[in-house]
Formats: sequence, structure tokens, C-alpha cells
Amino acid sequence: MDFLTNSNSMWQFLVRFTLRNRLAILIVIGLLTVFMGYEGSKVQLSYHLAKMLPSTDPTSIEYSNFKKEFGQSGDGSVSFIAVKDPRLFTLQHFDDWYDLTRNLMKIKGVKQVISSARVFTLVRDDSLHKFDFKNLVPHRPTTQKEVDSIKKVLYSLPLYQGRLFNRKTHAHLIMITVDKNILNSKARIPMMKKMTEVANKYGQKYHLIVHKSGLPYIRTIQSALILHESFLFVFLSAFVTFILLFVLFRSVRAVFFAMVVVIIAVIWTLGTVTLLGYKFTILTGVLPPLLIVIGVENSIFLLNKYLDEIRLHGNKTRALSRMIVRIGKANLLTNATTAAGFGAFIVTSNTFLVEFGIVATLNILAIYVLSMLILPILFSYFPVPKPRHLKHLNNDKGFTTKILDKVGILISNYRTIIYSVTVLLVLMGSYGITKLQTTGTIVDDISKKNQLQKDLFFMEKNFKGVMPLEITVNTEKNGGLLRLYNLKKIEQLQDTLALYPQFARPVSIVGLVKSAKQAFYRGNPKMYSLPNSQEKNFILSYIPNFKQKSHNRKRNLLSAFVDSNLRITRISVQMANIGTNEIDSILRTIRPKINKIFPPSKYKVHLTGTSVVFLKSTNYLIKNLAYSLLLAIAVITLLMSFIFSSVKMIVVSLIPNTIPLILTAGMMGYFGISIKPSTIIIFSIALGISVDNTIHYLSRYRLHLKTNHWDVKKSVMDALKEAGYSMIFSATVLFFGFYIFTFSSFGGTEALGYLVSFTLLIALLTNLIVLPSLLLTLDKWLLTKSFKEADREVFVEEQHDELDSVVLEELENKKKQ
Repeated sequence: MDFLTNSNSMWQFLVRFTLRNRLAILIVIGLLTVFMGYEGSKVQLSYHLAKMLPSTDPTSIEYSNFKKEFGQSGDGSVSFIAVKDPRLFTLQHFDDWYDLTRNLMKIKGVKQVISSARVFTLVRDDSLHKFDFKNLVPHRPTTQKEVDSIKKVLYSLPLYQGRLFNRKTHAHLIMITVDKNILNSKARIPMMKKMTEVANKYGQKYHLIVHKSGLPYIRTIQSALILHESFLFVFLSAFVTFILLFVLFRSVRAVFFAMVVVIIAVIWTLGTVTLLGYKFTILTGVLPPLLIVIGVENSIFLLNKYLDEIRLHGNKTRALSRMIVRIGKANLLTNATTAAGFGAFIVTSNTFLVEFGIVATLNILAIYVLSMLILPILFSYFPVPKPRHLKHLNNDKGFTTKILDKVGILISNYRTIIYSVTVLLVLMGSYGITKLQTTGTIVDDISKKNQLQKDLFFMEKNFKGVMPLEITVNTEKNGGLLRLYNLKKIEQLQDTLALYPQFARPVSIVGLVKSAKQAFYRGNPKMYSLPNSQEKNFILSYIPNFKQKSHNRKRNLLSAFVDSNLRITRISVQMANIGTNEIDSILRTIRPKINKIFPPSKYKVHLTGTSVVFLKSTNYLIKNLAYSLLLAIAVITLLMSFIFSSVKMIVVSLIPNTIPLILTAGMMGYFGISIKPSTIIIFSIALGISVDNTIHYLSRYRLHLKTNHWDVKKSVMDALKEAGYSMIFSATVLFFGFYIFTFSSFGGTEALGYLVSFTLLIALLTNLIVLPSLLLTLDKWLLTKSFKEADREVFVEEQHDELDSVVLEELENKKKQ
């Protein structure tokens, strides 16, 4: 880091290189932007669930084994359409329900559709000594009598009760199994759109609300919202930033130049996503508008410095030179700390967060380079700003000046009150932290106001939910599932699960065997039970391939429930969208009951499925994110050491940036905002951004200490006046820039908007009030001999006049040539 310590040679070179090669630099940036724009145009949406657990984790291994065994019939591939229609079993309604089911089957990507109008039953065929698997509704009914007959048979099949229909609420469900390959491609959006259009026609005709849910549908809607919101927030952030910059600077030229930087940065961000082989996710979708807000902060400090220099001496070249050197050093460190806040996500196991961290880190550093090159070059081509553009710097009666004057009075005369209020707030925040809870749901990021949540609630109210939970039972013996006592054990477990109100009725091989017995007795609903020892072999012999224990056994109805050796079976349960704490509590109570039914010494029983993986992943990810926050603090502390070699000063500099995190966490506790992946990420992001004000203030303070001959009070006040404007300006833009995310349909993005805005507002106050107060109070403790003689004085600005003279002379000579 020699270029940041004892020498200005790098900055001399940068000034000279930038101002002597203006056109070439702009051409290179233009060509790179065109290339990045081309690459960015090829960016694709991600349709996969984020991988949060490492592949070596036992939960991950069990889930992978489950998917290998049961393939497409595994969880996460079924969508649901439901309506509440008391008249469904009238001829006209049922015929339209029949047509809806058939039309859904015709959609590309749909593999299977099950509904009251397309339901399969077992029919005993004594001539062939087997059960036929027949459609209860082989054709479109033409009379009410046919519909009544279908209804009577359907209501006599316990297998479907509570799954396809709810007799009490008159709710009816369609289950749609979707091709896995379609789910993982962009074809899923038009497929789901077509499904929605077809389903809505039924609702529109009978003035009914059509509810859509299931993980495939939810993920598709999320993907579409990501794309929509990304464009929306890019526009909003650009618009808000433009307006605020214009209000602050009153210069269209300055605002336009700043916007050029961030627009190029957005294009580069999209290009980076494609070049790295990543796809657009809910996180990377936030980056373009996020980088507009963060990137403008660089421009604010550069613009204010340039205008301030013009106000002092009116020499454009000298102003540009000092802008590059003095703010360039500070901005380098502020961008490094911001990048550290985002880069900390790289150490997590979540693929989406890792990609988010990498793309954000690279482009935050790219914004620094762009702002350091583009702004000086563009300003060099235009005449010096007019007096009206310097008004905010000269106006002693301006709003910002009044604020800074009152802050000066406050820190000079009322430090005891400042410390008392600060300690009180920290204590209140600390108490609020004790109220924090860790939880989350599978679709937690979707706003409660969104129709997806309303549809999900309908499914839970009428069918207990649509979130998948899977239980696999390994009998440890080939053909073990043929033994009646094993089937009874599975039935016993299902009866246990049925006692939980969060679970729908389980589906397993037991239901098929019970249906087989019912079919054997000509559909008598009273016979829906497991066969006794005398009935078992005869009835099971009617089920095709049931006794065949071979890897060559063709995939059929049984393959959805058992493995090829009749050794392993699954119990599928749909559950409500409950929080991780409740899921964990339920699973903890279930496990002892499972062990009692299936002794671990004889059976292997695993709880798996999307719900279990989500629970384990959330807990694992929160620990990872906590570590990443600590890493961010460590890296930022290390970067701060490049400003001061004094450990005391580093500690003092971190205090005003730790307080906002405590208050934010406390606020979350008081308002019941849970700690979950979508909220814990804000802390490292906010820390990386908020510390920027500390760096800019301390850099000015360190400079003034030298020029004021170590007069602490004068240096504190001078630094406040010089850096205060930019601190307030940048905090204003950042606050409103992040606040636009509160309009998001995603809970996580909405939380990002509220919490980061609040954190940055508190950080501004602590850096304007608490930090200067600490410097005044601890002046003797901080200004030790080693501090004064420290050789790592990053921001001590020596030889500026010499540097300005060199650059001015070279540029003048170039003009003469």
C-alpha cells in the first residue's frame, strides 16, 4: 500500500494520465460499455432454488438420495389450482371443470393433471386377475345423472377426500405435475401464463376467484417479479437520484455527468452477470438500482470538492487535480469498505449470496474507477461552473450550513448530553436485541399483500397447505414392504401425522393398498382399510408388478411410492407455510414418535423434502451470515488501519458505525422483525456504506490537524464544515435511494429498504455528532506522540502545490504543442 502512505507518485501519475489521455480513455470506456451491454442483453433469469447447504451436509445428501430414488415424482414439481364452487357438480359447471382439466393437459410442459374431472380408480378384473387403472370420468358428461354418478363414486373414495375436494367448504383442487426440464428453463413463464389464462376463464365465467399455488407456480411468479422490479427500481432510483442531485447542486451538467457514471455501471453490472456465467436472481436483480444509489455517493464527494476548489481559486486544472488526489484517496478506501460489506457474502454457502457478493464487489470497485476517470475528463472539456452553481458552498444562511452550525454548537457545549442520550439509546437497542427471534418461511420473501400469499392462505384453510414434507422409510430388507406388519407401521405413522393441524392427510403406499382392498370389494367404502393376513396375498396379487422385485420393473403407479426392490417407501405430506421455528418444533416432537414405531436398530427413517431442507438451510445460512458480518467488520477495521496506525483511533472510528447496527437490531426486536437470511444481510451492507462518512470526515480531520498545528478543536470544526456538506448530501441520496426498495413485492427487498435507510440515517447522526464529540473529549488520549509521528499518514496531503504545478505545466506545454 505504498501509494497510500509516503508517496504521491501514483496520484501524480493518475492526474497526468487522466488529463493527458482524455479522448482515448472515453473511447475505451465507450467500447467496453458497448461490449458489456451486448453481454448484458443475454442475461437470463434463474429458475432454480438457491443451494444453501453444502453437498456434504447429511440433510443435503438425504434429499439428493430421495430425488434420485423417486425422480420427477419428488416434491417441488406440483402446482395447484383451486376454486370454491358449491355448484361444481352441476352439469354445466362440471363440464367446464372437465374442459379446464383437459386444456391444462394440452399445455406444453404439463405431465399430469388430477382433478375431480380426471381422477383414477382401481377396478377389479377377475378375467385377467388384476386391477385396471381407469379414469373415473372417461368422457365429458352429457347429463346431470352422469355427474351425480361421478360425484357419488368420487365421494366414496377416501383416498381423494381432503386432497382433491373439501366437502365442507366446497373447495375443489386441480393438481398439475410439471416437467422438471421446463421448470428449470425460461419456458416455465409462458407455460404458467397459459395455465393461469386457462384457469381464469373458468373463474370469470362463474364469477369465482381462482387460486394458484405450489412451488413451481410461486417460483415462476417470483422470477417474473424479479425482472419487473429490477427495471422499475432502476428507473425509480435513477429518477430519485437525478432529482436529489439537481436540488443539491442546481447544475444540470453536474447531475448529467454523475448519472452517466452510474448508468454505465448498471450496464457493466448486467454484463458481469453474464460473463461470470451467473443468472438473474432476487439478489442480483437488486444490484443495478442499488449500485446507482451507491455510485452516486462517489460523485457527490468528487463534485463538492471540485466546486469547492473552483470557489477558492477558480483554476479548473488545479481543481480537477485536487479533486482526483484528495477525494480519490478517500473514495478508494470508502469503496473498499463498501465492497468488503458485500464481499463478505462470498464466504457463505448460498450460491445466490456468493454470486451477489462477487458481482457487487467487482462493480463497486468498477464504479470507483469510472467516477475517477469520467467526471474529471468531462469537466475538463467544459468551462468552469458559474457562480450560481457554487451557491450552496457560499451561502452562510443555507439549510445545510445551519445544520452544521448547530452541530458545531452541540458538540462544543453539550457533549455530556450527547453521551447520555447515546448510552440510553444503546441500552434500549441492546434490550430490543434480546427480543429478536430467528425464523422464516419458504415463501417469506413474498409480501403479505401479494395475491400469492392470499392464494397460499386459501390452500392452507381448505387443504392444510401445499408445502412438501417427505418421510422415507427403509425396511432394510428387499421385499420388506410386502410384509403386513410394515404396512401397519406406516399406517400408524400416518395416523400420528394426521394429529398435527399443520399437515394434510399423508399419501403413501398404504393408501394404494387400502384402495386396492376397497376395489377388490367392488368399491365398498367400508372396505378402505389394510387387508388382513388372509386377504393380503390374494389382493396384492391383483396389483400389477407389486411383487416384482427387480431393477427392471417398469415405472408405474407404484414407482411413485416405492423403490425397485420394495425396500424403501415414501410418505408424502403437504403442510402449511409455517415458520422455521414451528417446523423445527414439530420435527423434534415427531422424531421420538417415529423411533417408537420404527426402532432405529431395524429401520432407517429420514425426514426430508423442501420443508426440511429449507429449515436446515435457513439455520445454516444465518450462522454463515453472522460469520460474514464479523468478517466484514474485521476487513473494514483492517482498512481503517491504513488511515491511522493508532489502535485507539481505529476503535473510536468504529464506535459511530457500531451504534446504528445496535439500534437497527433493537428496532427489529421491538417491531417483531425476525432475523432471517433476507434481514441479516442488511447489517454488513449498511456497515460497509455507513463507514464511508467516517472515512471522509477523518480524512479531512487528519489533514486539518497538520495544517492547524495539532489544534484538535479547530481541526474538528474545520473538518465538519468541509466534509459535512458531502456527508449530508450523500446520506440524503442514500436514504431515499434505499427507501424506494420499500415498495417491493418481496419482503426481503422491502426490509432492505426500511432497515438500511434507518441504519444510514442513524449513521449520519453518529458520524456528525458522536464522532466529533469523541475526538474533542479524547483529544489528549488520542494525540499521543506515536500518533503524531506515525508514518502511515494516508491522508496527509503533502506536495499538493508541487503536484498541481507539475500537472499544470505539462498540460500547458501540451496545449502549446
